[in-house]
Amino acid sequence: MEKAFAGKVALVTGASGGIGRSTAEMFAQRGAKVAVVDVKDAEGAETVEMIQRNGGEAFYLHVDVADEASVKEMVAKTVEAYGGLHHAVNNAGILGQFMPLHLIDTGMFDQIIAVNLRGVFLGMKYQIMHMLANGGGTIVNVSSAAGLHAQPNLAAYSASKHGVLGLTRTAGVEYASQGIRINSVHPGGVITPMTAAIFATLSEQAREAMQSAPDQHPIGHSAQPAEIAEVICFLASDAASNVVAAAFSVDGGLTQV
Repeated sequence: MEKAFAGKVALVTGASGGIGRSTAEMFAQRGAKVAVVDVKDAEGAETVEMIQRNGGEAFYLHVDVADEASVKEMVAKTVEAYGGLHHAVNNAGILGQFMPLHLIDTGMFDQIIAVNLRGVFLGMKYQIMHMLANGGGTIVNVSSAAGLHAQPNLAAYSASKHGVLGLTRTAGVEYASQGIRINSVHPGGVITPMTAAIFATLSEQAREAMQSAPDQHPIGHSAQPAEIAEVICFLASDAASNVVAAAFSVDGGLTQV
């Protein structure tokens, strides 16, 4: 897979850090020109600089994935810049706060659904439109282990990620015969800036309890972003040519216990 994406164009949302940044870097390392998409401009520019420093080609787009006009423009600008779009990764997402369902602020629920679920729907909508007219492509949606099983105290996040699974399976079946392969990945715990920020908001007692508890992942540790990016790039590659509408658990066995 050294140059699996030579001559191809990839678009990655939520690429300012974590899984998104690792995925954008990996696409570029393997030959793709990459549209780096986020709302965190400084961090997004850093991702582009890292790619360019290593000999890759990338540019940054500020996009609110919950805004339809912005997402439509995202695809148009990528095609304008690089002449096409072959691989898309809908990764942008927010977690919210840990709390029981009855305490969740309705506005926060709406925001999580808007970014995590509506954002994936809009991304797919305009990515698919281009791919249908230009010979196909691949889409990988980043869901979560929380999209496969219950996640207490993260009801809104879990609902949004279950929704991503439903969108992926349905669209995967709808477009498979038209040259577009659509799949989802479901990470467990991943060491990212987002999870670090959430950890910092917990009470001292909660942080101490989490640090002293044995890791819940059977593999014994949380993942690094690059471990998730590897699976995403596999699903986008020709090596996964017969993989359609699949939900790939990349969670160290978390959902199996």
